[in-house]
Amino acid sequence: MCGFLAIYDSGPRPVARAKILDGLAAIRHRGPDERDVWIDPRGNVAFGHARLSIIGLGNGRQPIASADGSIHLIVNGEFYDFERIRDELRARGCVFRTESDSEIALHLYREFGTAGLERLRGEFALVLYDANERQLVAMRDRFGIKPLFIAEHEGAIYIGSEIKALLAAGVPAIWDEDAYVSRGFYLSNQTLFKKVRSVAPGRFVTATPSGLREQTYWDLDFSSADSLDNDRFDEAEAVAGLREKILEAVRLRLRSDVPVAIYLSGGIDSSAMLGCATHLSGAPLDAYNLSFVDSEAHDERRFAEQAAAHAGARFCSIPVTQNDLADNFDDALWHNETPFFNAHGVAKYLLSRAVRDAGFKVVLTGEGSDEIFAGYPHFRRDMLLYNAQHQDCDVVEELRSKLKASEAGYARERLPSDATWMTAQLGHGVSWIDNQSSWFGALQALYGGETRRRWSGIGPYRRFYNGTAHHRLAGRDPVHRSMYLWAKSFLPNFVLTTLGDRMEMAHSVEGRVPLLDHHVAEYACRLPVWLKIKGGTEKHIFREAMRPFLPEALYKRKKHYFRAPPAMLRHDDRLSQLVRDALHGDALFDLPFFDAKLVRRALAELPGLPPDQQALLDPMFMEIASLCLMQRRFRMNSETSGATENLVMEEMA
Repeated sequence: MCGFLAIYDSGPRPVARAKILDGLAAIRHRGPDERDVWIDPRGNVAFGHARLSIIGLGNGRQPIASADGSIHLIVNGEFYDFERIRDELRARGCVFRTESDSEIALHLYREFGTAGLERLRGEFALVLYDANERQLVAMRDRFGIKPLFIAEHEGAIYIGSEIKALLAAGVPAIWDEDAYVSRGFYLSNQTLFKKVRSVAPGRFVTATPSGLREQTYWDLDFSSADSLDNDRFDEAEAVAGLREKILEAVRLRLRSDVPVAIYLSGGIDSSAMLGCATHLSGAPLDAYNLSFVDSEAHDERRFAEQAAAHAGARFCSIPVTQNDLADNFDDALWHNETPFFNAHGVAKYLLSRAVRDAGFKVVLTGEGSDEIFAGYPHFRRDMLLYNAQHQDCDVVEELRSKLKASEAGYARERLPSDATWMTAQLGHGVSWIDNQSSWFGALQALYGGETRRRWSGIGPYRRFYNGTAHHRLAGRDPVHRSMYLWAKSFLPNFVLTTLGDRMEMAHSVEGRVPLLDHHVAEYACRLPVWLKIKGGTEKHIFREAMRPFLPEALYKRKKHYFRAPPAMLRHDDRLSQLVRDALHGDALFDLPFFDAKLVRRALAELPGLPPDQQALLDPMFMEIASLCLMQRRFRMNSETSGATENLVMEEMA
């Protein structure tokens, strides 16, 4: 795992080496082991790479060049099963200069063009430059596990692993008001930084002197509802097939020239990864857990201990208090580059620091299971409301009756018009959008007059729906549609960012995600909903496939969201005070989104509300506080301020 920056300028100006060095300095946490720069002899392309050595420790330095020097490559991530592909390429006459897995991408491109890169398997982002074709190619993995950002500024194209690298190289830090009010920083590939966007998962970007071009090389493809002939699915056979796919994905991710640890939350996903990895390695592994010691309701340590004991793992639990979260909030936010609505991202930041301090560079994680096997309660709600075929009728009716008593977050009469419009297009609701959009209304009520005037017509969910690949939705089961929409938005833009790469790589820790191996995902896409959700049980087939590797208590355990305790319910700790101080600071007036008086009035009224309403509003206040801190940390300008000069962001202490 590494970090990189590429600058491509097809004009007459050469790229300054200092820009690349400044960009690499901003992301030195991603690659503390080695650093190198290459500039094309013509001067219009420059690559910088900061390396975290995992495979090919002695000779994996990047950028990597072809023998004739016509192709240069930089990679962030891991390619799995690379030995087999390398042997095939050697049989074709390719000569390898390193033992690094990254080099296969260079030869695949040289032999087969961009089609060859589609054979890559893993978690990665890459950029290569073909001098003969005068062509730069950027590519991001299929789910967006690894970040890849792109910006155009003053005729040049900047591509990097983190936004801060682009800013340090010269891209100005300006709020993207459209991205905020449209929630595009979660729902699409926008960011909160003007003219900076993420490359969408499963896509190529090609830059030539004629401009930019993008294409999709892979996408989730759920089988159509008509093609899922439920009578032909043998459950035992499907379970065995899935188990084989998952074990292969874990086996490939255990390949490393440095030791591998496990992040163990206490849920079924990470516990299953620990069980599989222990089974395959035949030896005890190191398992690291987060313990929210201030809140028993949020603390999963006892379940993690059960999983560790079952696998015979060496168990280490990292205690985290609300004060710890406050003390590390600002630095974690700087790494995240997008606001927090809960402090669980800060907790992952602390966990990664502890793992790094223990001497580990690589961890296996359980992220992705809920997205691939319908593990979230909102997917179960979609099944109950919109397609309960092949379910036990009595169980479904009982669960539907319970839904009516717990629908506070799904007040359909309060849905905004664009969410209602999207429901009409699909022919059914999407539970996670129903829930989210009702919360979003409270945030909009705090917008300032200028924001209301300029952006009042924005419909975030209408725009989101219009930007999706409709042929991937047509004819699919409602649950699969909901899963697809989540996978195109909150999976890459939140789960794999705030709870994944950014908090891990803040401390030079590489997270590997077996359950988002595309072979596992493609297998899951061919399975009907009733194998994923059975009555009140989410991830049914995953549970059955992983049962041999789990203690019985965890096999039966229901989904428990990984959340830090709310920030605002306890007024005497430092996290609550941090949020309040941010909302009473001058930065709130500098944000281009809110009426500061409305925000502070809502904050003053918060203690008088019932605890459940306070908890519902807690994410909103944390998000606004995060924006205030980002305003200061990145020295943001407003689009309406007229500022165009680049301000160098504050570096980490």
